[in-house]
Amino acid sequence: MTGTLPNLQTPAATLAPHSITSVPSRVLLIDDDQRLTSMVGDYLRASGYEIHVAGSLADGRQALAQDSFDALVLDLMLPDGDGLDLCRELRSQARTRNLPLLMLTARGDATDRVIGLELGADDYLAKPFEARELLARIRALLRRSQPVAADDEVLRFGRLEIDLAQRQARLDGKACDMTAYQFDLLRVLSQSAGRVLTRDQIMDALKGHPLEAFDRSIDVHISRIRAAVEDDPKAPKRILTVRGVGYVFARKQDAAPDA
Repeated sequence: MTGTLPNLQTPAATLAPHSITSVPSRVLLIDDDQRLTSMVGDYLRASGYEIHVAGSLADGRQALAQDSFDALVLDLMLPDGDGLDLCRELRSQARTRNLPLLMLTARGDATDRVIGLELGADDYLAKPFEARELLARIRALLRRSQPVAADDEVLRFGRLEIDLAQRQARLDGKACDMTAYQFDLLRVLSQSAGRVLTRDQIMDALKGHPLEAFDRSIDVHISRIRAAVEDDPKAPKRILTVRGVGYVFARKQDAAPDA
């Protein structure tokens, strides 16, 4: 989608290195605006990333089928289709289910943002955007997708287990389907079980995910998490809403669905 170019005034060289490892993270950028992808690609490469660009859904699908990437930046408006369709496909396939995904949306288009988050996108950025913010969000996505130390504990709440080392939630021993960002949101809530967290506190705890407190994205992610871990998402018993304040993860939970 052609639009206003991002602000590239801040030299990438002035930013902190993105990783200690010598192997650069590989990012796939799917957008048909050649001028934008050229400028953004150069900016991210200067920051230490390996950037691959696809100008259409077809090219993006081919790249994803032939290679592996550490993150995906996806424009929703492409010449050969809707990026939301690709988002849905990726989350339905085991190989790409947990691929960190940031979607680019038209400014003010809240509907696309909400639908994208519901389909499994981890984050969004409205055009036009600051290249420095795009870099920060990519770093945050990659940081959250990295495995934690193997000696981290497993949190247990009745039938629900939250395995911090494996970055997996299990209900009755069965893995719960959620994105990397949604797992981290569940982790933040569960590690403060019994304590009401405001949206600001949640965002601070998630580190590097600069969302505004009134934004609906947290609510959308909470809805997706409830669909994965609650017996009845419409009557949640694990993640409770405290109206006008935020959310609380229940300290005590049922041992069985009909308990």
